[in-house]
Parts: sequence; structure tokens; C-alpha cells
Amino acid sequence: MRCFNALRRTRINIPKVAGDARLAALQDWINSIDAVVGCKPTPASGDASFRRYFRLQAGAESFIVMDAPPGQEDCVPFVRVAGYLEAMQLNAPRVMAANLDDGFLLLSDLGTQLYLDELQHNPDAAARLYTDAISALLTMQRGGAAYQATLPPYDDELLRFELSLFHDWLCGNHLELSFSASDEAAWNACCDVLAENALHENALHQPQVFVHRDYHSRNLMVSNDNNPGILDFQDAVEGPLTYDLVSLLKDCYVRWSAEQVRHWALEFYSALDQSMREQVDEMQFRRYFELMGVQRHVKAAGIFARLHHRDGKAAYLADIPRTLSYIVELGPHYEELNFLVRLVEERVLPALAHKS
Repeated sequence: MRCFNALRRTRINIPKVAGDARLAALQDWINSIDAVVGCKPTPASGDASFRRYFRLQAGAESFIVMDAPPGQEDCVPFVRVAGYLEAMQLNAPRVMAANLDDGFLLLSDLGTQLYLDELQHNPDAAARLYTDAISALLTMQRGGAAYQATLPPYDDELLRFELSLFHDWLCGNHLELSFSASDEAAWNACCDVLAENALHENALHQPQVFVHRDYHSRNLMVSNDNNPGILDFQDAVEGPLTYDLVSLLKDCYVRWSAEQVRHWALEFYSALDQSMREQVDEMQFRRYFELMGVQRHVKAAGIFARLHHRDGKAAYLADIPRTLSYIVELGPHYEELNFLVRLVEERVLPALAHKS
């Protein structure tokens, strides 16, 4: 592939407006780059954020162009983390050209085959795809150790904000469920359990690593070489060891049996460096993994409700019951989460079914 300036900041007079005017401005920027001049952008995919992606065909070569409105999105973390992943020799989009002021990036194209689509149409491919994804995750954590101190921390404030999305957007805004004073106290106690599991405040809490933060079947591409292709990494943080693993294995979009999930999780654990396994025994690892999943799924369910009400993206509501089913499944094993499990099983899921 031809190599051209990976951080080229082409500055042209692009109005900071939304809609069709941004698409016209994007075309002007495309025409300022020799490798893709004259190429017409065709929609490639949407995003749960304000970003849009388009595909450009330049002869035999294909590229992706990202439109990230500066008022809502910042391209700088994407460019920075893309560089980290490239240095780790992981298969992530390369930044070929960038207009950071106006929120346009030209990227290498990782293809069109999402993990999710392949898993749904060819379940027999799961063993191979998950083995590759786990291997890439291990590489990210090992190689990412050199960069994790430059990432924002997944701290108590961020974690508790994410938990609040479930309380405020799903239970409150979407389902209009009321919480009594005792409910609020029980909810806060559950949040304490989940926060203590994720943070690294003493020797009993999770080791912190390079965390992609959205490592799942909608952000992984099936690739012939160096599988998987890795997308949507701009929100990377320094955070808990099991966060990305639980995102991958207890996916909000595709579900596997508890036995299969346990098998893959232990495959990951067995491949950790000995020094890490000396810090975290298998029993503790499983607790980290399971409680991390509860935090992740509470957060995701809240985000799906917010996407509907704030951003007009109703399709994600269909993923909430699957997402919350993981919490119900763990109910018998974690007495300290009884309130949350009962809330989901007895109030949230029935209210969702009633609204559908």
C-alpha cells in the first residue's frame, strides 16, 4: 500500500456545521489528498456515537474516511491509540491522513466482515475467532503496558458515572421506575461492591492494564491476516484486567453458554504471564471476571436506553434483555448483589416486556 503522511493536517476552510454541509466539506477534504482525489464516499457504517464512516474506492485500493464532528467528538485519542496498536503489531486501522481541526480522518480499510455477522451465520467458526480475539487481547495487554500510563484512568468517578446510566436512563427515564429510600441505599451498596471489584486500591483488587473498553463482536473484523481487525478503540483507558475479556465473552450482541464462556475465560487466564497468575489465583480471577461483567452490563443497558432517548437510536433497546440476562444468571452466586438481581428480574425485565 502506498504510504503517505500519517498525520497530515490539511487545513481548508470547512464550516463547522452538521448534516449535508459536513458531507460536502468532507468531499472537499478528500479531494485535497492525492491518493483519493475524486473518490466519492459511500456509507460504510454508523456508530453509537456521533461518528460516521464512509468507504472510498481508489482503483484497487479501499479506504475508510471518518467524519467526527468536533463539537461532539475528538479525533486526537483515536490517532494516538491507533499508533499504540500499530506499534504492538495488532491489526487496527492505520491513520493515513488527518484533519484534526475539522474531525476528518482517512484510514486503512479492514474489510466488511464483522465478527458478529460471522458468528451468527457460521457458529462453527466461534472457536477459531475467539482464540484469535483472546490472543490479540493478551498482546494488547502485554504490549500496552508501555503505554497504559498515558491513558485516562478508569477511576471511581468514571465507574460510578457509568453505573448511574442504568439508574437514570433505563430505570428512570425509560421505564419510569421509582426507587424508595431503602431502594436507593441498596442500589448504592451494590455500586460499592462493583466499584471495589474494578479498582486497584489494595492488593485484593484487580491489576490494571491497557483496556480497549469496547472489545466485542461489533468492533472486531474477520481478517485473513492478523485476525482480528480491531475498531472503536479511541476510548481506551488504564483499567481492570478482566474488563475487555468480559466485553468479549459476555457480549451484549451474541450469547454463549455459561460453560463455553467459562472455558474461554480460563483459556485467557492460563495464557497470562506467570507473574500475573501469581498475583491473581484462578478463584479470584473468576470473581473479578463475573463482577466486572455485572458492571459492564449495567452500564451497557443504561447506554442503550440513553441512545434511544437522547440520540434517537431505538434499535439498541432490543439488546437490553440479553444484556441483563447475564446479571440474572449470576444471581444465585453473589448474595451481595441480591437487590440488583431482584430489581432486574422482578421489575426491569417485566417493564421492558410490557413496553415492547
